[in-house]
Amino acid sequence: MEPLLAIQDLHAEYRTGRSVAHALNGVTLSIMPGEAFGLVGETGAGKTTTALCTMRLMPRDVGRITKGSVRFDGQTIVDMSKAKKRLVGKPKVPGLSEAKLTDLRGKEIAMIFQNPLTSLNPVYTIKDQIGLVYNAHEHLSKKDTRDKVAEILKTVGILPERMDDYPHQFSGGMRQRVGIAAAMALNPKLLIADEPTTALDVTIQAQILELMKKLQHQNASSLLMITHNLGIIAELCQRVAVMYAGTIVEMGAVRDVFTNPAHPYTVGLLGAIPSLTTKSDRLSYIPGNVVNSSMIPSGCPFHPRCAHCTEQCRKEQPPVTAVSAGHYAACWKGGHIDG
Repeated sequence: MEPLLAIQDLHAEYRTGRSVAHALNGVTLSIMPGEAFGLVGETGAGKTTTALCTMRLMPRDVGRITKGSVRFDGQTIVDMSKAKKRLVGKPKVPGLSEAKLTDLRGKEIAMIFQNPLTSLNPVYTIKDQIGLVYNAHEHLSKKDTRDKVAEILKTVGILPERMDDYPHQFSGGMRQRVGIAAAMALNPKLLIADEPTTALDVTIQAQILELMKKLQHQNASSLLMITHNLGIIAELCQRVAVMYAGTIVEMGAVRDVFTNPAHPYTVGLLGAIPSLTTKSDRLSYIPGNVVNSSMIPSGCPFHPRCAHCTEQCRKEQPPVTAVSAGHYAACWKGGHIDG
């Protein structure tokens, strides 16, 4: 079976003045049809940039893809091997045309953003905002659009009578349901969820996750779940990739990665989760700060924070190697991490 989404050796950067932030530094991953795939890591690891590159939505003025490729359902969204080098200006991104990308977004690939208060337009009603998805791809009449909006609102647990309300009239959880409704309106093949429950309390968070799980199974769609919450990954996903400094340092089945972590960074993330069975006066933590993407160190990018660091780690970037079947890590220790 061919992957629905295939990202190969993807590099991306943000330029502001003389500063260059290397957001992605060789990301490679694939998502199969119907699979729920998790992407975890600290803030600044490159998770959201990966999602934006997948839909070619990086900020035009400052962001650009510099290397690699993105393929979706047999279509080439990005292929930088065909890019023509220019001495000045921003290189054109080879791949799908803007017209085809517009048709793809919302219909084939949809995204749920982290903060619905900023992703929803405050001066448009809920009906108008969800209706834009139908109008852009199906060109329905006003009555048919209203009927479709009412139907999708019921699916996400919102009374259709509220479709003429504005975003500020909804709670945070209800606004996120509206965002899910807009994303799932046309049953996309791939749903990207960028930390969709971060701003919600635990009870509402559980409801939103259950709703997403239900809709994914109903529509047989694939899911890319971006989060820093490992509990969400354990609940929803079959496979997971751990990101650090714009690279994937470990990837595999959720059970394998969580029970037998092979990279010190993964060990640190799992160790920072409070235990219900083990009594401890202090939580475990990863020393140091997240690496500055403008000044990524040589060798393994995690080596300044790693208790297992060697001279080889400081000088050479480790290749991705197999720990077991379907389980990979980029570490010179070869997956043999104690504690």
